[in-house]
Amino acid sequence: MVTAANYRVTVTGADGLPVEDAVVELLPEIPSEADPETAPLHNMSQKNRTFIPFVMAVTKDEQVTFPNLDRTRHHVYSFSPAKPFELKLYVGTPREPVVFDRPGVVAIGCNIHDYMQAFIYVSESPYVAVTDTGGAVVLAGLPEGNFRLKVWHPWQIGGQLESTVTLPAASSDSQIVIDIQRQEKPAPPPAGFGGFGL
Repeated sequence: MVTAANYRVTVTGADGLPVEDAVVELLPEIPSEADPETAPLHNMSQKNRTFIPFVMAVTKDEQVTFPNLDRTRHHVYSFSPAKPFELKLYVGTPREPVVFDRPGVVAIGCNIHDYMQAFIYVSESPYVAVTDTGGAVVLAGLPEGNFRLKVWHPWQIGGQLESTVTLPAASSDSQIVIDIQRQEKPAPPPAGFGGFGL
């Protein structure tokens, strides 16, 4: 299959500032499935009573582990229709990873620490990634053809942004503006304000 050059997307808010933790997804007109033999095993850690990373993107049927790096136990769960699951009170790393087998957004929480929150975006496409602190992401090894470009962020206003792109494009860089309500990422309360030990 002929591949196009890498495609770089930069996401900013209406204020012109970069948007970190935005999911950028390219869905090919002709579906392309990831090779299960090379599918990565993802980690969403719990450290200092915080999920790391805050936003993760995976391709459908990929696996995620939830290692607990704190001394206190966590109870990780989701009620999201895309993947309801529960990892009851534990420390260390659960024996079995969780398989995310349905596309959609999965909101992750801890039943012990209500302020802990994260999101896993499950894509039907292998061409998906999360923007860095500069609001940028590079999608590599893309085939030629027509794609639906989707951008999602947990603080987005007005729903998921969607457009079309044809590769190879005249420019390998794209600037996307989304409307978000900026917030602070979830963080544990200061010591002495109802927080539990690490």
